[in-house]
Amino acid sequence: MLPDQRREIIIEFAEKNGFASLQQLAEATHASESTIRRDLEALDGFGQVRRTRGGVAYVGESLTAFEDRTTRALTEKQRLAKAVAELVEPGDSILLDGGTTTLEVARQLMHKQLQVVTNSLPIAQLLMNSPQIELILIGGYLYPKTGVALGPLAVEALKTIRVRRLVMSVGGITAEGMFNSNTLLVEAEQRMLETSEQVIVAADSGKFGHHALAKVCDLNRPDRLFVDSGLCPEWRKRLESTGVNFTLVD
Repeated sequence: MLPDQRREIIIEFAEKNGFASLQQLAEATHASESTIRRDLEALDGFGQVRRTRGGVAYVGESLTAFEDRTTRALTEKQRLAKAVAELVEPGDSILLDGGTTTLEVARQLMHKQLQVVTNSLPIAQLLMNSPQIELILIGGYLYPKTGVALGPLAVEALKTIRVRRLVMSVGGITAEGMFNSNTLLVEAEQRMLETSEQVIVAADSGKFGHHALAKVCDLNRPDRLFVDSGLCPEWRKRLESTGVNFTLVD
């Protein structure tokens, strides 16, 4: 079992029960208690859980299934997707990262003449019958729940890609930067950042102020950041002071 899969089980178990002992987690993941201790140390450091005597308490957001996340903040994601899609010009080459927000962007792009590269099976399924879309699917290890291709094969394929725009989302944004909840995903996304002339991040306001497992990039790395108007005044000031080129979408 990959570390990310094991840690996902730990988070889900802790969320469901509120608390989990080392023995319970070892049984649930078929791993040793020493391995679980290392996992808990990593998850505690990113605010997903809090280590306690003999176990762990749940304090963060778990890695929920793709189907569940599609309805979370759906209105905000649809508005963000429409705003991002308006930037895209016919004939553009676009790299779409996997995720529920980028899936909404793909819906907005279905009738444009584009070359679309993606590592997301849901996005590929959505666009595969669009006659004006030239679709390129990046392969690799297909991560459960999300249908996103990750790992060495995906990273190697991305090294050969050059596109005009990258559209991606993230799982958390803090003053330290932008984060996602899977280290394999982050590895692929960091490679994606090197493939594009323009990096666009779309994230609903609920992502701000929260860490995820691994850092994707610094806060000011994207060329454009789109966020809904629910973003609090404190974060608006922080983005302005950091020099982030952001757009509030009503």
